[in-house]
Amino acid sequence: MVRRTTLIFFLLLLLDLAAFWLALSHGAVTIDPLAGWTGHLPDWQLTILEQLRLPRAVAGMTVGAMLGMAGVLMQVLLRNPLAEPYVLGISGGAAVAALGALLLGLSSFWVSGSAFIGSLISMFMVFLLGGRQGETHSERLLLTGVVVAAGWGSMISFMLAVGPDQSLRGMLFWLMGDLSRTSAPWWSIGVVFLALAAGWVMAPALDLLARGDQQAAALGVEIHRLRASCYVTASLLTASAVTLAGPIGFVGLVVPHLIRLVSGARHRVLLPASMLAGGALLTLADTLARTIIAPQQLPVGVLTAMIGVPLFLYLLRHQGVRG
Repeated sequence: MVRRTTLIFFLLLLLDLAAFWLALSHGAVTIDPLAGWTGHLPDWQLTILEQLRLPRAVAGMTVGAMLGMAGVLMQVLLRNPLAEPYVLGISGGAAVAALGALLLGLSSFWVSGSAFIGSLISMFMVFLLGGRQGETHSERLLLTGVVVAAGWGSMISFMLAVGPDQSLRGMLFWLMGDLSRTSAPWWSIGVVFLALAAGWVMAPALDLLARGDQQAAALGVEIHRLRASCYVTASLLTASAVTLAGPIGFVGLVVPHLIRLVSGARHRVLLPASMLAGGALLTLADTLARTIIAPQQLPVGVLTAMIGVPLFLYLLRHQGVRG
């Protein structure tokens, strides 16, 4: 078991390194990152490497890692492997706030800040409306999240309908998930490792929670506190990911399921493995989105949907998904 886990992490680390290198070197212009860091590149290529590709590669890694871990937490919270980070309507609040900033012509800093605030507002709305007398229940959270998401969706449709034509392309790209606006994603590295540390502490209790509330409570787990901690951590991860890249689907759905098939359901393995796999998947998808029709670029959310939908349908058909 230890050898298998070690092998899984070794292969995932290699995959992350390969994805990161491809993100730095490939695009409309092929660049050798090693030559850039040793001073053997023209200034214009070095500028592309340091100011565009490096921040974007870091954002791809961290956003994918956040979505992977958030998916694991959401699935254990709702005890449903079909759950994913956006099921509770968090991305809808972020989208409404970010689109409002875009309509006002604000800078990318204010768009990102508005998205984060909108995510937090949506998170607290669902948490307050979905709880009862200090308790949280997966069914109430799920139902409340669906209703709140529907409300945000209607507001998004209204904003797209009344928005000026010159803003529509940027708004649509952001709604489809786009890493091209990322300029300073360094703070997201700290978010990823803080969330991983929190998940590591909660992991033994999460293993018990996955077996059922009654069994976990009988073994001394404080169910309501654990559910609240799990929900807040997953929500903050999703809010941070949406802040950087907009709503990106299927990463938090497919990655935990794939990792669970090869590593099992122990959360001290599942969480860091999903972090690594999510980062690699999103970075590779973004590299493909930048190169497939270069010099034009696709929103990375389009690629994750094109990859995630058939992959998950295949897994659903051949492996089975049980709630």
